[in-house]
Amino acid sequence: MIPGDPCPAMSAVLPDSPDSANRLRRLVALRWFAMVAELGLVLLTAQWLGAGVQIAPVLAVCTAQLGLNLASLAYGGRGSAATDPQLFAQLLFDVAALTAIAYFAGGSTNPLISLYLLWIAAGAAMLDARLASALAALCIGAYSLVNFVHTEVHIHDHEKALQIHLIGMWVVFVFSAITICWSVLRLTTAVRRRDAELAAAREAALRGERVVALGNLAAGAAHELGTPLATLAVLAGELLRDPQLAAPLRPELELMQGQIQECKRIITQLAAQAGTSRAEALVVAPLDEWLAQLVARWRRQRPLVTAPLRMEGSTPGPSAAMDATLGQALLNLFNNAADASPEQVEIAARWDAAEFELQVQDRGSGIASAVQMRLGRELVTTREDGLGMGLVLAYAAVERSGGTLGFTARAGGGTVATVRIPLSALRPAENSVAD
Repeated sequence: MIPGDPCPAMSAVLPDSPDSANRLRRLVALRWFAMVAELGLVLLTAQWLGAGVQIAPVLAVCTAQLGLNLASLAYGGRGSAATDPQLFAQLLFDVAALTAIAYFAGGSTNPLISLYLLWIAAGAAMLDARLASALAALCIGAYSLVNFVHTEVHIHDHEKALQIHLIGMWVVFVFSAITICWSVLRLTTAVRRRDAELAAAREAALRGERVVALGNLAAGAAHELGTPLATLAVLAGELLRDPQLAAPLRPELELMQGQIQECKRIITQLAAQAGTSRAEALVVAPLDEWLAQLVARWRRQRPLVTAPLRMEGSTPGPSAAMDATLGQALLNLFNNAADASPEQVEIAARWDAAEFELQVQDRGSGIASAVQMRLGRELVTTREDGLGMGLVLAYAAVERSGGTLGFTARAGGGTVATVRIPLSALRPAENSVAD
């Protein structure tokens, strides 16, 4: 339950909830059924029993309800959501209409009197506690009033009148049971949907807090790594300048020096991005060009890994505003695949007018189902020297970009990591930074 929210059941029908636009539509549907029941029972009573029911006032009341329903349909057709006071006023009109019909049709002896329960249930489902309680009190008062004050209906065949009364009670009961069950089921569905949304929001908040914490740790680690990396760079340079260096060691030292420079570049980039807004960190470029540069950058970090890149889509690719964290997320997926099967990594990308999809395939041992359910939510790793932070950050970055990240088993063994992002979420804004 969120702070300030009285209860999920009430929140599911408040005007600011997604279900609020449907409340007026439900009330209109209930009123149609009530009008049919009211008019039908009154007409049948007058026809079968020859009772002196005043038909004209009943028709006038039903006509007024018809006019209210048509006006409500026109109001709701414009996409307007009814507020609690508006719904309360309409329910008061329905209670007054039922009271008027009961007055002209025999008062509490008419089976229609049970329809008060319908409006009480509708008020409890659609209104806040204060207005729903007021409506229930008014229904009790109206029922008590017509129990003592009503027109006398003269019935000649009392045995037949009893049969009709019992049939009417059964009809009203069936009608009330169906409508109340329908209303409660709709309310329960709204409550469950709201609970699911709240649970997803809580999970997203917790995941966001974890990502922020990891970001702070990464920033601190980057700051601390600057000094040892500078020392390693100096030592590597000194060794390469040593004329007595064995020839077989030179390529390995050059590779080490290149990796040190790459680490220093990454740390410098992290420091430059620290404190910038997401809009300031966006890079606008054609999708295929950005992806090719990202894979080339990764290959420099993992020179011993061979990973072909396949791209399908229009050339040049659509212009996209790519967040630096999204690029880092894809690098994490590349590295995970390379760790699982260094010699059998494949990267496949495709795009169309609506979506960008990237698949990273490996031939590793796969991901157990129990572990897969925890990916992105917890720090999970299958490597002895792994920390599990990469996938948490990858999930957060992809979701932040408006996409989804999923893992499936690859035919023949291995894992396929699939990233899907709508191109509408990558559409560059006017203030994005050009590449």
